[in-house]
Amino acid sequence: MSDRPLADWLARLERRSPESRIDLGLDRVRTVLSRLNADPPDCPVITVAGTNGKGSVVAMLESMVMAAGFRPFAYTSPHLHEFGERMRVAGKPAVAVDIAAALESVERARGDIALTYFEHVTLAALVLARQARPDVMVMEVGLGGRLDAVNVIDADVAVITSIGLDHTDWLGPTRADIAREKAGVARPGRPVIVGEKRRPPALDEALQRIGARPLMAGRDLTWRRSGDRLVIQVGDHALRLQRPAMAGRWQAANAACAVAALTALGDRLEVDEAAMSRGLASAQLPGRFQCLSEAPAVYVDVAHNGAAARELARELGPCSGRSIAVFSVLDGKDVRSIGRALDACFSDWLVAGIDGDRGRSAAAIDAELARIPVSGRRETVESVPRAVELALERAGTHDRIVVFGSFRTVAEAWPNLTEQG
Repeated sequence: MSDRPLADWLARLERRSPESRIDLGLDRVRTVLSRLNADPPDCPVITVAGTNGKGSVVAMLESMVMAAGFRPFAYTSPHLHEFGERMRVAGKPAVAVDIAAALESVERARGDIALTYFEHVTLAALVLARQARPDVMVMEVGLGGRLDAVNVIDADVAVITSIGLDHTDWLGPTRADIAREKAGVARPGRPVIVGEKRRPPALDEALQRIGARPLMAGRDLTWRRSGDRLVIQVGDHALRLQRPAMAGRWQAANAACAVAALTALGDRLEVDEAAMSRGLASAQLPGRFQCLSEAPAVYVDVAHNGAAARELARELGPCSGRSIAVFSVLDGKDVRSIGRALDACFSDWLVAGIDGDRGRSAAAIDAELARIPVSGRRETVESVPRAVELALERAGTHDRIVVFGSFRTVAEAWPNLTEQG
């Protein structure tokens, strides 16, 4: 069946309230949800918040749950290739016609209530979740936590993956401010998994005020590599699991958060150690430090803030040949913190612009890099696809190309990269 009805709906939502428009608060969502009669199905709910790592934790949870024979519903954003990636049933993108029908249901229910793009889509996801009757729901927060539309649903287990400086215009200028907002996904008397080892004291204080039961990285939750295994300790329970299939050293922390979340559910969803191991070994998520080809090595990564850029830099390290960055970010992102983190990783920067909502010109991005300045050669290019073409033309077999900066950067680069790979 044609995806046209969904495309029409998304275009309509974008015209009415661009996806970049943010208006935090739960009152509108609660009201429309009550009209929809779309309360979540009678199953456990895991809500995942954090600056980085949310999508990976969601994918790992899905994979482990399915390895145990259960059927998850996952809600995540943004998508990389197709909109249905945001609403997955048993690991598969929701069908376009079903999403369109859910969006229409929300439209009828909202009446004169003005919903943002994200609120409308989140409510549609809850309609689909109700219809899917899953064994577990895994919900990724869009922005912050406390006032995000996803937080309209009470989590049985909450996860806070990391706390970094991002979206400071909305969440506050310090890590303490951001921590307090993310703590809002926790619920009194219920477990919250915290993967941030160097957390600001404000997070502990906020969780204490809520009355949640935190499992803190470095205290109640630890992880270490042992050969081809990942040893995760959750309280008194030690598990020796397969290492995550997803590349990047940071995925060990994400895996620990996902495993701890399932452990905290207890007998509400029994996923044994063997299923966890199989799930981690098979979980995949496009665009997360993904190697698309070799000779030259071509990587893509959706890193879009300073914290993610620092992790990417640790993983990349030096390159014996030429190392080319294909870089573009959306408006509002801290270009200088990203540039500082990755300065030593690149001999060349191809700085590209992105058109459309929240797009930023190549000249504006390059001006920020010049203020650091980064040490590699810089060149502005009119688009990400053209930058990829130039990188592929210039790179030799021992060189490296890394495409990064946002989901849209990777999405725009993908066709050129996969054709050549």
